Amino acid sequence: MLESIYRELILDHYRRPRNKGALDDPTVTIAMRNPLCGDEIELMLAVEEDRIAEVRFKGQGCSISQASISMMTQALMGKSLDTAVDLERRFLALMHGEETAKEDRTLGDLLALQGVSKLPVRIKCALLGWNALDEAVRACRRSDRGLMGERIEFKDMTVDVPEAAPPPEGFDPETHRGDLPA
Repeated sequence: MLESIYRELILDHYRRPRNKGALDDPTVTIAMRNPLCGDEIELMLAVEEDRIAEVRFKGQGCSISQASISMMTQALMGKSLDTAVDLERRFLALMHGEETAKEDRTLGDLLALQGVSKLPVRIKCALLGWNALDEAVRACRRSDRGLMGERIEFKDMTVDVPEAAPPPEGFDPETHRGDLPA
C-alpha cells in the first residue's frame, strides 16, 4: 500500500511539478544533464543573506529526475544554505539505501523516492537536481569569497556567478582590507 502511495506521489510531482519555470534575477543558475538517459535540468536559486529565498527549475526528463527536483525545490524554499547541504546529505543517504535515512520523517515527500535505491541506474536520475544544488551552494560560497562575475565551467554544466554590486562611492581598495579571504 505504501509503495502505491509513493508511486502516486512521484507521478503527481512529475505531472504537476512544483516551482518549475524561470526565476527572474537568480543569484546562481546551474545547468546539468545526464548524458546516459537524456535528463536535463537548470536550477535557479535566489539567495539572500545565506537563505534560499526563491528556487525554480526548468528541464525535462524521466519521472524520477523531474519528481526529485520538484520535491527538492519544495523542501529548500526559505532554508539556509547549511540546511540545504544537510538535506542533500540525508537524501544521498536515502539513495544509498541507508536504513536510518528511510526512517527520517523530516525528508517529507522525498521519502517517496526511497525505492530508487534498489535501481542503481536510476539513482543518477534522482540525484541530478541534488548535484546541481551542490554546485549552486558551492558557487554561492565562492561568490562570498569575492569570485563574483566569473563563469565557472564543470563537466556537463556551466555556472554563471552574478556580478558583484559596484563598490560604494569613495571606496578605496588600496586602503580597505576588510574581510579578505586568507
